[in-house]
Amino acid sequence: MLRVLAVDDEKPLLEELLYLLRSDPRVLSAEGASDATEALRRITRALETGPDGPDGIDVVFLDIHMAGLTGLDIARLLTGFAQPPLIVFVTAHEGFAVQAFDLKAVDYVLKPVRPERLAEAVRRARAQLGRTAAQPAGPAEPSGPSIPVQRRPAPEVTVAERTPDQIAVELGGVTRFVAIADIAYVEAQGDYARLHTDEGSHLVRIPLSTLEERWAARGFVRIHRRHLVALGRIDELRLDAGTTSVRVGSAELQVSRRHARQLRDLLMRQATG
Repeated sequence: MLRVLAVDDEKPLLEELLYLLRSDPRVLSAEGASDATEALRRITRALETGPDGPDGIDVVFLDIHMAGLTGLDIARLLTGFAQPPLIVFVTAHEGFAVQAFDLKAVDYVLKPVRPERLAEAVRRARAQLGRTAAQPAGPAEPSGPSIPVQRRPAPEVTVAERTPDQIAVELGGVTRFVAIADIAYVEAQGDYARLHTDEGSHLVRIPLSTLEERWAARGFVRIHRRHLVALGRIDELRLDAGTTSVRVGSAELQVSRRHARQLRDLLMRQATG
């Protein structure tokens, strides 16, 4: 059973998050903090009393954008402790996912929070705690100054192909298999790539250029330095005042001048069979 602290400076969102967490039978307790100062005070008290103390916290569900310290700031501070609580980021912004995983986050949940997505985050946190508890104890620490040691193994985002038609996305020890045919477009995020499907998105540690080369035969085309698109998922091609864009589902993506002509030719060939 998990003991949870939820942190969000928007009261209605915090109350909704607490309601969902308290409705999950795997959550023993869920308390809220409406700012970073209060959150740090509660976490510090939990760390002082120890993981088995009355104020113990197993997981912090943490918003990123808050007044004063951000959620990322709080997570960075916690990395200096020997046994910090696990972190699940809950945010409306996709752009911080790479930093979040570098800070050893168990999960990254986008707002508005869907109950089934939050339930998956709870499952991942519980599984991570279970793996940590199952690890055998190491040799006794020598006396003298202590060096902070991470309590849990770092959850790493990796990518591999299970079959020619699927891509395996691993996060925090949980592997999901995504059909390549379900991917509408891919967005570059530094050394990572975000795979967008109708159901959501998945962050993987692989450059967009690698996927471009690997999936060219599957109908994926580069339209911009940031985007790779499945040709068959393009709904509209738009020309406006010398700029080109495509609509893929609800997303409108810019097409660079460099790729515009090639894309128009490919779409014309596709339309004529």
